[in-house]
Amino acid sequence: MLSANTAKRLLENTNSLHGKRAARGARIFRSGFAKALEIFDFFAVAFLMAVTLRLYIADRLLSADLAITMPFAFSAAGLWWVARENDLYHFTSRPSPLKHFLNTLGAIVIAMPLAIVIGFLVSGISARPWQETVGEATFMVASAGVILLITHTISAAVVKRLSESGFFSMNIVVVGATKQAKVLINKLKAGGDFNFLGIFDDRLSRAPKEINGVPVLGDLDALMEWSQLPTIDRVVITVSSAAQERVLQLTEKLRSMPNKLVLAIDMQGFEVDGITIGNLGAFPVAYVSGSPEDAKRAFWKRVQDLTLSIMALILLSPIMLATAIAIKLESKGPVFFRQKRHGFNNQEFYCFKFRSMFIEQCDYQAAQQVVQDDPRVTKIGKFIRKTSIDELPQLFNVILGDMSLVGPRPHAIGMKTGDDLSEKLVSDYAHRHRIKPGITGWAAIHGSRGPVHTPEEVEERVNYDVEYIENSGLWMDLYIIMMTIPSLLGDKVKIR
Repeated sequence: MLSANTAKRLLENTNSLHGKRAARGARIFRSGFAKALEIFDFFAVAFLMAVTLRLYIADRLLSADLAITMPFAFSAAGLWWVARENDLYHFTSRPSPLKHFLNTLGAIVIAMPLAIVIGFLVSGISARPWQETVGEATFMVASAGVILLITHTISAAVVKRLSESGFFSMNIVVVGATKQAKVLINKLKAGGDFNFLGIFDDRLSRAPKEINGVPVLGDLDALMEWSQLPTIDRVVITVSSAAQERVLQLTEKLRSMPNKLVLAIDMQGFEVDGITIGNLGAFPVAYVSGSPEDAKRAFWKRVQDLTLSIMALILLSPIMLATAIAIKLESKGPVFFRQKRHGFNNQEFYCFKFRSMFIEQCDYQAAQQVVQDDPRVTKIGKFIRKTSIDELPQLFNVILGDMSLVGPRPHAIGMKTGDDLSEKLVSDYAHRHRIKPGITGWAAIHGSRGPVHTPEEVEERVNYDVEYIENSGLWMDLYIIMMTIPSLLGDKVKIR
């Protein structure tokens, strides 16, 4: 039990320790730092464009001919827009300079095809040679991209250092010395983005002296009279929402404070791990399974898919044409093999592959997965399966929107592992379908590809897929794409 004298002494100690710490409203937000970086980038790129035009045509920006200015201006604006839409002006509590550098590089890679398109459009409008306009647009993106790489890498390092020093930390006071308070402090304190100054409880006689190193300082009256209230950013009530009457009493009493009052969602009966808080319209909800949709991320993933898959189709068309001819010459039947598979949200779609089996032995339900020296596979089929050339027609699935370049591999509907349906072997199997399936994926570059003959292999693949879904992003996708070819060619063991 905490006596009144002990509470008073703790309050005095806390006052001397935190007396000079300002509330977050009087300090710089991390988001404010990011907004300043965005403004700096805008003016830095504009200045670079003016200098480039000065050197390029010996003329200033405002007096340059519009036909000359357009490829520089539009491509610079395009790069800034891509950077903004890819959340480069958002910093986590512990940003990695290397990761931020790679994310910026990924945005520049995406902006390059946009610059080429801008160059061709300007050429059509201005009647200038496309070689000049495309060259100017891509040069602008490349040179401005160097500035972004430098500023964003340095900024990430600065934000990381400031975050570690507590510069951006939010000052928190907890109301309610409860189990929920312990969970809250455990989860948020370790990240360093939240500074817990104390706990207050209206039932002080039942409260412990401290929770996870955060002292219990007194009752609600002590909180209301606390001299450090101006330094507090959030007052978080951690009393169970099931105790509605008590919660109402607390909120009514604390509502008069100028500090922001927050009611923690306790999710009684659920494990807190994996739960994401979001909104359904204007209504707050907790995502027990899955997470809120990220429309921006979905848009850019689609842009990435269309851009890279069209480029891949153009580059790989000779190989695909040669494969089609070889299949047709070796055995009768169609060049393509269409198989129903599960996609996003278990929606069915026809997945395209080059046919690798004799037509009369094609297994549309994958009831019998391929084994070593499978007699159903043709000679050409063995080669294209081993090199994964048989998967190339799935680029058409990507363009149609059924698949992505990167994601969990789509399994055939009714696929069996041994005598059992694969989807029945692992409880999290359905989680693979929370995003679009992919031609390649996190599981594939870690060796989990081809048939899965045991429950352990199914579980391994599902674990990789869920790990990807929880951590997917632009740079992770580009990394997986780059690692796919060496992973496939270096694998002489897996049956494909």
